[in-house]
Amino acid sequence: MDDMDYGKLPPESADHFHHLDANLVATNALMATLDNIKATIDAKAMMCAYGSAGYGKTMSVNSALRKLAPDNTFRLELRSSPTPRDIRHGLFRALGLPGEPPTHPVEFDTLLKETLSQRFRVLVCDEAQWMGSSSFEYWRHLWDDRHTDMAVIFAGGDNCFKVLKKEPMLASRIFIWQKFSRIPEDELLATLPVFHSLWTGVPPQMLTDIDRDAAHGNFRNWVTITKHMLNGMQKLNLTEVNEDLVRWVYSKLGGM
Repeated sequence: MDDMDYGKLPPESADHFHHLDANLVATNALMATLDNIKATIDAKAMMCAYGSAGYGKTMSVNSALRKLAPDNTFRLELRSSPTPRDIRHGLFRALGLPGEPPTHPVEFDTLLKETLSQRFRVLVCDEAQWMGSSSFEYWRHLWDDRHTDMAVIFAGGDNCFKVLKKEPMLASRIFIWQKFSRIPEDELLATLPVFHSLWTGVPPQMLTDIDRDAAHGNFRNWVTITKHMLNGMQKLNLTEVNEDLVRWVYSKLGGM
């Protein structure tokens, strides 16, 4: 990622897995995220959006922040097992600070706190499940400072929740916990035709069967299946979804 783009919210076109050309649907989870992030911003608080991979955490958070704080949001994308040093350097890069990063932690922290006190910012830590307690504690250290003006949003897997809950000092500072889980079948049936025209007119029972067999209420799985369906229709010269196409798609998926 170019330094000019690092820290910025990605464009809406990057929301969908595989760069699928599809619509962003106002699911219950997405609307709940919008409400929760607005409350977190209003309170200048910390929020944790967590759950297993593929349930739309990052997409929902990014979509909400494009509406609520497009010019005040700064995102960190950290490597596996990040340390407080990694967070310092990630913030330095995301905030676009000039010059070279300070070499001493105390000097570095002073710079970051001074910067974060100048105006309100929303800091987003994506893939937060990779952080340990010391890294979460560093975020608390910045947020707790009486001069900084910020809200913090953690988006990560279940381990993000587990680590935070083991640390009462940290857990007590999380204003909102939002868990992402599988999309219910009734909501899925209403969502898929809006999500992509491929699914318009497909019998509900076929959608339910695909979900139970392969997608399991995971929207990232549905994006993958949709992409395979579109490729299969082109390859097999089909104009609509049928059982043969479904079987062809299943042949591309592991674990069937």
